[in-house]
Amino acid sequence: MSTKKQIPLIYLLLTAATLIAFWQVTQCGFISIDDDVYVTDNIHIHDGVTMEAIRWAFTTGYAANWHPLTWMSHMLDVQLFGLKPRWHHLTNLLFHVANTLLLFFIFHRMTKSPWRSAFVAALFAVHPLHVQSVAWVAERKDVLSTFFWMLTMGAYIHYVEHPRLKNYLAVLIFFALGLISKPMLVTLPFVLLLLDYWPLQRFEQKKPAQEIRKEAHQPLSANKRKGKSSRKHTVQTRMKEAKPPDHIYQRALIRPLLREKIPLFALAALLSIVTFIAQQKGGAVQSVKALPLGVRIANAFVSYIIYIAKTIWPANLAVYYPHPGLWPLWQILGAILLIAAVTFMVIRTAKSFPYLAVGWLWFAGTLVPVIGIVQVGGQALADRYTYVPLIGLFIMAAWGIPEFLKKWRYRKEALFASSALIIPCLLIVTCIQVGYWRNDIELYDHALKVTSRNDFIYRNRGAAYDRLGNVGKAIEDFNKAIEINPKYADAYFNRGVAYGQLGNREQAILDYNSAIEVNPKYADAYYNRGVAYGELGNREQAILDYNSVIEVNPKNAKAYNNLGIVYDMLGNREQAILDYSSAIEVNPRYAEAYNNRGFAYTELGNYRQAIHDHNMAIEINPKYAEAYSNLGIAYGMLENPGQAIEDFDKAIQINPRYATAYYNRGFAYGKLGNQRQTIEDMKAAARLDNEDAKNYLKSYGLNW
Repeated sequence: MSTKKQIPLIYLLLTAATLIAFWQVTQCGFISIDDDVYVTDNIHIHDGVTMEAIRWAFTTGYAANWHPLTWMSHMLDVQLFGLKPRWHHLTNLLFHVANTLLLFFIFHRMTKSPWRSAFVAALFAVHPLHVQSVAWVAERKDVLSTFFWMLTMGAYIHYVEHPRLKNYLAVLIFFALGLISKPMLVTLPFVLLLLDYWPLQRFEQKKPAQEIRKEAHQPLSANKRKGKSSRKHTVQTRMKEAKPPDHIYQRALIRPLLREKIPLFALAALLSIVTFIAQQKGGAVQSVKALPLGVRIANAFVSYIIYIAKTIWPANLAVYYPHPGLWPLWQILGAILLIAAVTFMVIRTAKSFPYLAVGWLWFAGTLVPVIGIVQVGGQALADRYTYVPLIGLFIMAAWGIPEFLKKWRYRKEALFASSALIIPCLLIVTCIQVGYWRNDIELYDHALKVTSRNDFIYRNRGAAYDRLGNVGKAIEDFNKAIEINPKYADAYFNRGVAYGQLGNREQAILDYNSAIEVNPKYADAYYNRGVAYGELGNREQAILDYNSVIEVNPKNAKAYNNLGIVYDMLGNREQAILDYSSAIEVNPRYAEAYNNRGFAYTELGNYRQAIHDHNMAIEINPKYAEAYSNLGIAYGMLENPGQAIEDFDKAIQINPRYATAYYNRGFAYGKLGNQRQTIEDMKAAARLDNEDAKNYLKSYGLNW
């Protein structure tokens, strides 16, 4: 088959293999780790693409990251598909397919080696280490940023072939879009330098070398012509004088390559600073006190070896690998020696085998931002960090193995057979791995089977059981997490939530106390403790806790709203209205705060403002039965019983068991003189256990 016919076939096979390996993601749901933060519970995402949401995306450091394009991609998914998880997963998968095809296109364009390029792309497409990046909705930033990584490389190749300003601008634009999807692209300028070395071979200056040879062989003038030996000596002298020493030659060539990448390095540096600030403000960056620098460096070296091992034998993959602290000394020294030996070997043999040096430095270099020197989160390593770096190892395999076997008689047959075995095996393992992502429980069960002392996963599985209503199993998991890590604030917090659901508010408060003791700035723990104190009637302590929430996070609308509720209960309507207004200022689409403020205005006799607020609540949430009921009360106070009845009707239509709405509608009918309907509504309210309705009927000697 001719090469032209092979290329469409390769594209088809790569697409089919990727879809087969990952198609199960369309049956997966959202998971509790970050999917709530990025999509399901993110109020800025829920309205889809709006100008307000776009402004938020570019100005927020939410989730300890600054990646506006990623936020906008999630907004677009919600705009198109709502919160149906299969479509969000499918978007991730389509990006992965596109990345695979672009990877093949780029390496084939650079190397003119279709099958080696296809092998790199196939490994990228179906490797199990990439499941986390594709099957996790919150990791959209991985597949999206890599899409722009590939486009940047494609544009760069075009620029190298046609060095024009507009082509260079395309490189800059794609690079910038990638950086605002995920700052992992900060290493891309370094990778472009590697590609300059091989396969673009821009470190070689072929034209001047030809001119040197041409000059060396030009005929001599008559007065310089001598014997044969003299001419030979003159030619050799000229060639020697014309060609500078190797080190000067290389240095002279690399300067312009570095200069042309200055704008790229500048963008990378800027995004690195922005990202570090966002992560530090978001509390994601571990302090040196919490995790010493020596421990981080040791973990970095060992992690490199683990990544290589999992690339070769992808077993025991988990959504989260707990940090072991300090690894055994023999493992640290072994990892350092192995990395040093490989680095020395590939650099020493770079002239003969440039692809080995490029592949190794690609792998080692692109892992630097996520290798843990700057520790973000509590994990030792993560499968998702390998999404781009593994390409380097795939390059080494695709070009290095054929070179190693080049003298073997059955080389082609062996390469074909091994590829035909490796790719399907990886595909099968990937299918199995994707299956674990169907739901939280399956994912966490698997993680606990293949890791040890995983407090983070015990805590998350406990939270998953809690959402399923299995509070007993949830508390068991929280207990295990706390047993492993007695300083785990989130586990105490979640156990407090579970005890609160069981009605054990005293124990819940003890757990919130423990969470706050570990983390004095734990806003959610203060908030939940405030709720628990409020339910126990300790309103003064509830006020203190809600104020603590606001001190930690002045943008917490729920804390302002609950603070208003407490002041409302204490009869301080004016302060309650101020707090409801603060909640609305933070979140202009906070329906509950509008409804609560409206009711406070009703209690103060400001019925017109009350009607405005209840209407705002209904505009935000047309299914808000309580807002309709309160709106009816306000109209009733304005002596408009007809409009009041219409609003009570809507409340009852939304919630047919809304006793208060029946009770209030009964009074409205009474004002219109419809005593029969009044009695019917009072009986309906009494049957729903409304004490006021029961007392009303008793006063008339009526049963219900």
